[in-house]
Amino acid sequence: MMQFPPTPQPAPRHGTSGIEYSESPPGAVPFPDPVAGPVPRVPRDEVRRRLLAAAAQSFAERGYEDSRLEDIAHTAGFTKGAVYSNFAGKAELFGAVLGAGADTEFSLVMDEIRDTEHFAEAVGAASRTVARRIVGDAGRGQLALEFAARAARDEGTREILTPLRRLQRAAASRSIGQVAEHTGAELVAAPDVAALILHCLCNGLSNERIADPEAIDAAAVEQALTTVLTALVVRPAETDTETPRNP
Repeated sequence: MMQFPPTPQPAPRHGTSGIEYSESPPGAVPFPDPVAGPVPRVPRDEVRRRLLAAAAQSFAERGYEDSRLEDIAHTAGFTKGAVYSNFAGKAELFGAVLGAGADTEFSLVMDEIRDTEHFAEAVGAASRTVARRIVGDAGRGQLALEFAARAARDEGTREILTPLRRLQRAAASRSIGQVAEHTGAELVAAPDVAALILHCLCNGLSNERIADPEAIDAAAVEQALTTVLTALVVRPAETDTETPRNP
């Protein structure tokens, strides 16, 4: 008797037995076609910007010790590896956050005084801008204070903070010299000395604002800055007056 091969059986369906599964359930959304080529990578500058923004938020809300790199990376939309691809660790990331804040403040001040022709106008504009930053961004002042305290105890932190502060003072020194030259003002101290005085004054005002926000308001900060800036510079046009002659 001739033997016929067995009839092929349909491929088994995965699921609960006794339930019929349709090939395409009603309302089902078809899978999209595979993307051709590699997925575009996020530019490095954008990665760094998002990490700094997430880190600034975390450090301000939790402080240095309680901020975790995993959480910062997750908030920015990346893995922890993205942090180490851009920063050596949490201390360097912390320093970069402070540096970015200082750069923003410096840019705002320069934008305000770049086109001023008179020294008094430059003093007023710079003082108002810095005062608004000190009063309106207390979180950055707290971060700077925390980082400076850590630098006093930890050499690794100090190695990050020291060059950062030097760069800030150098930038301030150049700006003071440029503004004085542009407005025809005469400095009573070398630009680097004037920059050191103003740098310390801003840090001190920020600390006092943290300790006593009711007394150290925007008006008090602006007045202190204006007083010191005016004392650091002599305007020849206003001081070189003609000496009265005796009849």
